[in-house]
Amino acid sequence: MQPVDRDSAPSDDALGRPVEVPRDSRRERIRSKPGLGHAYRVGVFVAGLLCIAAGLALAVLPGPLTIPPVLLGLWIWSTEFRFADRLFDSFKAKAHEAWAHAKRHPRSSAAITGGGLAAAAAAGWAISHYELIDKGKGAVGL
Repeated sequence: MQPVDRDSAPSDDALGRPVEVPRDSRRERIRSKPGLGHAYRVGVFVAGLLCIAAGLALAVLPGPLTIPPVLLGLWIWSTEFRFADRLFDSFKAKAHEAWAHAKRHPRSSAAITGGGLAAAAAAGWAISHYELIDKGKGAVGL
């Protein structure tokens, strides 16, 4: 294992090692300012986390609806964090497999996705029609 020159290598912090960026780039200038550099990394982390959370929230619906937001979140993270590069590559391969499966079986994929959307619409209608949110609040005393 080679020794690491701490002066030339980016420092480690709680968010992991940053990816390398070209010299004299906008991100390099942002990183050179201590407070702004950390704020930028936290902003990138939060933006990626929001996309991944949206993708996971869509996981209740069947079909490939959860893949694009998660991929977007991992891509956002991979622009700044090294750990996300590996996750992004493996998730991208799985997304290509899912897309290939959907192309091989278009009718069943469309039926599953359409059925999931119809089930979500029916659940939304039932919640609003039967006032289930208000009844739930009343049951717990809110």
